Amino acid sequence: MDNLILKLFSSEIEELYCLQCMAYFMIFMAACTFLTLLFENVPYGRYASSKYGFPVNVKFAWFVQELPAFVVPLCLVVWTSAARTDQLPNQLLLAMYFCHYVQRSLIYPFLIRGGKSTPFVSFALAIVFCIYNGYMQVRYLSHYAEYRSDWLKHPCFILGAGLWLVGWLINVHSDHILRNLRKPGETGYKIPRGGIFEYVSGANFLGEITEWAGFALAANSVHSASFAIFTLIVLSSRAVAHHRWYLAKFEDYPKSRKALIPFLF
Repeated sequence: MDNLILKLFSSEIEELYCLQCMAYFMIFMAACTFLTLLFENVPYGRYASSKYGFPVNVKFAWFVQELPAFVVPLCLVVWTSAARTDQLPNQLLLAMYFCHYVQRSLIYPFLIRGGKSTPFVSFALAIVFCIYNGYMQVRYLSHYAEYRSDWLKHPCFILGAGLWLVGWLINVHSDHILRNLRKPGETGYKIPRGGIFEYVSGANFLGEITEWAGFALAANSVHSASFAIFTLIVLSSRAVAHHRWYLAKFEDYPKSRKALIPFLF
């Protein structure tokens, strides 16, 4: 795989420059996405529409669209020189990344119960994003990211790693609650209860936003920050849309429950 990278880039300086450009472009796309989502919900799940292409089975869609975020980084770590993977900070940050995507690509899709099909356009864009972001995050961490010798004791790493863990646990637990809302044979929507859902409508989204914000703080790079910003834009919009939908759908929906941030928003 090193030979492929050498064909794409004339030097490591050029590749590093490209990685930085990719991060800034992701921030630009986050801004564009923010403006788009002021007028349109992310078209999947309960907001899916036929105008975004033919439907793709939800389990198949989640598995295939998320798999590149695991496979591409795995290839980068295993089949390239990956000069920084012997450094403990890099190892721990890579472990955070892989921990999320092992769960998201190899476990989560097969636990889904029911669920609406994903429009093809959303499915295809998710694949592109996972390839793009997987390469950007893991290539930087495995080959270029340099951290000071005491980085693991730095408040940014300690706080960031803690936030990542809390966010990951909230995300996984909230997904578990959503999967078990309906008993076998039941259809229709129900009000999520338990865990962080007692405080916000988008508990799973809050978990993932917190997770990648912590990752960005611990990794201390524009690459991780751009991913955190993009995640915040997309999932906060999703949480607000869900909150409005729940309020309109259920007369007995808890009025004290917020959309994304407990007690505040």
